[in-house]
Amino acid sequence: MPSVNERRFTESHEWFAADGGVVTVGITPYATNELTDITYVEMKPAGTQVVAGEALGEVESVKTASDIFSAVSGEIVEVNDAVSADPALLNRDPLGAGWLVRIRVDDLSPLEGLLDQDTYDERHPVD
Repeated sequence: MPSVNERRFTESHEWFAADGGVVTVGITPYATNELTDITYVEMKPAGTQVVAGEALGEVESVKTASDIFSAVSGEIVEVNDAVSADPALLNRDPLGAGWLVRIRVDDLSPLEGLLDQDTYDERHPVD
């Protein structure tokens, strides 16, 4: 199992960091680099039950729109309103203040199958 706050990554460029039974979700610097200027973020509201593999919301940029998918199942317990108010926060700090949602989960085991930081970075270097 990944250590507390160790990020795990999907091939679709989401990151997941577990802290106890709560998983914080965001998108990677590679994703923000590919999207360029992010102009709109909409996530499902707190209280929503999510299932691994389903969309949590959407991020739009001047180039395209992209769904954000969950690797875990559970309940969204917090949505980062700062990102909704200032979508460019994702471009400025995707691994910090630009997190998207927090999900309370019963089963962290799906994170074990995700990429670690080194493997993700090898596959998706940021220019």
